[in-house]
Parts: sequence; C-alpha cells; structure tokens
Amino acid sequence: MVESNEKSDKTPKLSIKDLSIFYGKEKVLSNVSFDIFENEIFGIIGPANSGKTSFLRILNRMDTFVPEMRFEGEVVFDGKNIMEWRNLYALRRSIGVVFPLPVGLPMSIYENVALSPRLRGIRSKGELDSIVERCLRRAALWDEVKDRLNVLGSLLSGGQQQRLTIARALSQEPKMLLLDEFSIAVDPVTTMKIEDALKDLRNEMTIILVTNLVQQARRLANRTAFFLMGEFIEEGNTEDFFTGNVQDPRTRQYVQGRFG
Repeated sequence: MVESNEKSDKTPKLSIKDLSIFYGKEKVLSNVSFDIFENEIFGIIGPANSGKTSFLRILNRMDTFVPEMRFEGEVVFDGKNIMEWRNLYALRRSIGVVFPLPVGLPMSIYENVALSPRLRGIRSKGELDSIVERCLRRAALWDEVKDRLNVLGSLLSGGQQQRLTIARALSQEPKMLLLDEFSIAVDPVTTMKIEDALKDLRNEMTIILVTNLVQQARRLANRTAFFLMGEFIEEGNTEDFFTGNVQDPRTRQYVQGRFG
C-alpha cells in the first residue's frame, strides 16, 4: 500500500480545470478537474478507449502532432498555462513521456541516453559519462549493460529497451514523467524492476502513471483518477478505491473486476 501525500496548502505541480478533449467534432474526454502535487505518483485507471492516453498527449502538447486534436479548459504546469509556453521543446523537456512500446533510437545504448544532453550543449565526455550512468542506474538498467554501452539499443531485450526508454526520458532532466502502460510489453520481473525504480524516482519528480492494471496503481500511486468511456468519474486516495470508499459505484465495480 502507498501512503497518500498530504495535499494541505501545497501549490499543485499540475492543475487541470474543466478539461475536455476533442478529435474533430468527437469529444473523447469530458470535464476533467484535479490537481497533482510534487513528488507523488498519480495513477489513472480505466478501460480502453476511456481517454487516458489522450489526456497524457495534452499535458506536453503532443496534440500539435495529431490532426484535428484540440482541447478546452485549462492545464497549468508549474504555475504557467501550457498554452503560454512558446518554446514547446522546453515544455516537452520538462515533461518526459514513456510510451507503451519501447521506442529505441537507431544508435548505441550510450548515445540513446546522451542525445538529449548533447542537444542541450553538453560536450564534456566526463559529464556525459556521468549522466549516462546516472540515468541508467535510475532506470534499473546499469548493471545489465555497463559493459556493452556501445551495443545498439535495439539489440536489447524488450524489457531492457523499455528501461532504456525511461533512461532516455530521464536524461532530459524532466520535472514530471508520464508513463503510458509501460508494462504492457514487458515480463513480470522487468515490471517489478521498473516499479521499484519509480518508487525511488518519486523522491525527485512527479509521476503520472496510466495503467490498465489496477493492482499496479495500488502498489505505486498515492492518488488515482478513474476514467470511463471518455468521462472523468472521480479521483481520490488510491487505497480508498480498494476499500470501497468511493463516490461512484462504477469505480468500485471496475476496481473489483466486474467490468473492463
């Protein structure tokens, strides 16, 4: 069980107000409002096609890549409306993303992780070496690859490639990390390694975890939101979801496995 962060009077890291998402004229998610705070893992659960991935896309403006995707409402990150970020690269650097399937760059393990620091202007080999090792350690991959950093990342196993993707996201030095079904294509042992890494990373950043595995949300998330068929149902302390202390009976039914 994960203890819930006390919200008290803390300033939200991310504040969502009356958010609705559209593809053309079709509304795929309605009326989302909640706050997410520093150093917590915030879980989002719900069946497929409930708007979870679309929600993540909005947070670092990936909607700009999707024709006819738009949103209404307000998303404030670090006190600034995301629509006011003129430099989208800076926003996306601050909000890292890990997708369901590992997306390796066609280069070595080392260069996969070193790319973002190089783009920021870091040229010192010693500094790059330190960043690569730190990020691979934080992604629970260093011990498995430290003797073959020049090997193509695409030659790693699926689970290792997913952890390499996490290391690459961490090399951006994000303030928030978005994970979209990170365990969908990895084995249970690797899943547990990544979960352990995420528990440590929570001390350094805010994490939003989209998962179809409700027990994974229970293991990791301080608080959880439930989306259902494009509707935001409710959010609250994760353990309350599993002890029946919820506002909507559909939340209880989903967590209990009665549908989904």
